[in-house]
Amino acid sequence: MRKHRFRNSYLTSAVSVSLVLCLIGLECIILLSAGQLITRMRENMTVTAVLTDDADEAQCARLEAILNAGNQCSSYTYVSAQQALDEHIRSLGEDPSAFLGYNPLSASYEIHPSELYSHPDSLAVFAENLQALPYVSEVLYPRDLADLMSSNVHQFSLILLVVALVLLLVSMVLIVNTIRLQIYSKRFLINTMTLVGATSWVTRRPFVLRNMGMGLVSGLVALAILSGVVYYVEVKMGMLLFPLTWKNIAFVSVVVLSSGLLITLFAALIATGRYIRMDNNSLYEI
Repeated sequence: MRKHRFRNSYLTSAVSVSLVLCLIGLECIILLSAGQLITRMRENMTVTAVLTDDADEAQCARLEAILNAGNQCSSYTYVSAQQALDEHIRSLGEDPSAFLGYNPLSASYEIHPSELYSHPDSLAVFAENLQALPYVSEVLYPRDLADLMSSNVHQFSLILLVVALVLLLVSMVLIVNTIRLQIYSKRFLINTMTLVGATSWVTRRPFVLRNMGMGLVSGLVALAILSGVVYYVEVKMGMLLFPLTWKNIAFVSVVVLSSGLLITLFAALIATGRYIRMDNNSLYEI
């Protein structure tokens, strides 16, 4: 009967820890998704380098070599003068070359800066370097939008970090309380081992190993649940939850498994240490 009750208690604890580790895994997925969204927003910003009318193919090739050489640019597109004119006609419905007799628009490069160079200060330096080229007549980019995006991204990142820390703290408290309740039923056994002269580590060791094993199993269960959720959302619902790269998958797996092992380790040490330090009379009062 006691063995059956212990198994039920262990299973209940394992399920509880698995659900809490799922919450930690979801925190990681949310942070990765937010980071990917911020990266896309930054890299979608466009810097337009307008070429001079006499810019030739050699100068265009030189500019492309400059853009390819560094890590300031994530992608770029060459827009010829005729393409710019066609786009103007489609957008505004009028052809300025019809009454001017020539195409007033110039060829240009639409450049998407990398995330590292999408901050306002970096964009300003990048634009100045492009403007200094003799075959670039003008460099245009949304300065106000860059400032606003930088400010909003900073605030959004700070809020996400605070929320993640709060959820992590709540998760740790839930796991510690779950393991404390599990070890509570063994408080008399712990006290007896202490009375017969068992050292602190000898008393703690079976509880620590058992709960760390439970943390590992719970972590694997949590990863299986998260994999099912990500698969359903991305494959069945067609929504991109977070970028499925090996780096991101490894990050979530390491965080969930290490959280399960470390939190159960410290929870078992804290809970058993409390009952080791208690005298015999105090055990009946809690």
